Amino acid sequence: MDYDTELHLHNEVLRRACDIRRNEHVLDIGCGTGLTTREAARSAAMGRVLGVDTSAAMLARARQLAEAQELHHVSFEEGDAQVHRLPPAYFDIAISRYGTMFFRDPVAALRNIHGALLPGGRLVMMVWQDHAANEWSTSIQQCLASDKLEPIVSMEGLDPFSLSDPTKVERILTEAGFSDTSFIGVCEPV
Repeated sequence: MDYDTELHLHNEVLRRACDIRRNEHVLDIGCGTGLTTREAARSAAMGRVLGVDTSAAMLARARQLAEAQELHHVSFEEGDAQVHRLPPAYFDIAISRYGTMFFRDPVAALRNIHGALLPGGRLVMMVWQDHAANEWSTSIQQCLASDKLEPIVSMEGLDPFSLSDPTKVERILTEAGFSDTSFIGVCEPV
């Protein structure tokens, strides 16, 4: 089973939340191998879709898959969306499936993304809930740890659960220029 297949129930929730329209320009942050980018492209058939990720290998695979599926209005760029030069006031919507949790400076990153959105543009990001709410994470931790459960931290020292607190996220989004935030809890198995 691959990562995208494991998250198929999450993807369904994300697609509904994004509600991408036919003519929209879409920015996919942390697109990986481009599943969410390609899904966005099918919805925005008359628009443009840009996937951004830091992994050249994943982007190479994303390009192959988009080409094989004849999605010619999709492009991919290597870069960290925190500092990557994005076209100003261009996108109708920015989306991210687990790609926004690893910014070293989330306010700066989301401010950069906000600047790439048209006035009234939308941001839909899916992030992990708290470590304890993620059975996949606590199960792994129980196998690796003796009696103490602590959140998993990536090798770079970045916490994949860094955006799990809605109060903190709302503050970050407000500082980055976003307003009218709302949160939807997703409780689907991985």
